[in-house]
Amino acid sequence: MVLDKHRSKADFALEPVARRLINVNPNMISWAGLILAFVSGLLLYLSHSNHILLLVGAVTVLVSGYFDALDGKVAKMAGKASRKGDYLDHVFDRYADIFMIGGVAVSAWCNPYIGMLALVGVLLTSYMGTQAQAVGAPRLYAGLLGRADRVVLSTLFPIVQLIAIHLGHSSFDVLGYSLTWMEVMMLWFAVVGNLTAIQRAIKTWNSM
Repeated sequence: MVLDKHRSKADFALEPVARRLINVNPNMISWAGLILAFVSGLLLYLSHSNHILLLVGAVTVLVSGYFDALDGKVAKMAGKASRKGDYLDHVFDRYADIFMIGGVAVSAWCNPYIGMLALVGVLLTSYMGTQAQAVGAPRLYAGLLGRADRVVLSTLFPIVQLIAIHLGHSSFDVLGYSLTWMEVMMLWFAVVGNLTAIQRAIKTWNSM
């Protein structure tokens, strides 16, 4: 899944709201998205003992991701786009990743080693994208696992986990190892995230 290249297709859901918020400081929208990311991570962390929080957490992840896209749209439509705003957006995105994925990583849903590798993969993916820009190459969004992909997966997998619980299969065995569906998501972040980081590093190297 590579959704970042299709961001423009989400404009139909962003522009009407952005017009209504045209006089709102885009940074306030960024703060709202960050706070919701923290709340979503907390909800997913607590969801092992209260399964309905999987659904609430998934919705909160989606709304946080929506706000993350909305702030930039408002900034552009209002003519308020700036280097400071772009920098703040990148900083908040990394904290949002840590909050949302970290909440699962340290929860009872996930082996902590898998959680650690997932965080490394996600952070390295983002680092390689911005590092390309830092060395004079174009900012990279390409790869197998962009931020939009992470938001979608972090929304879908808690719902899948909740459905699996109600079907009586909260986990399943693979080669003698028991995995939850949340761990499947984290394994995807760990493996594909690091592959995306390597992919971006090679692409940047070849462009210099």
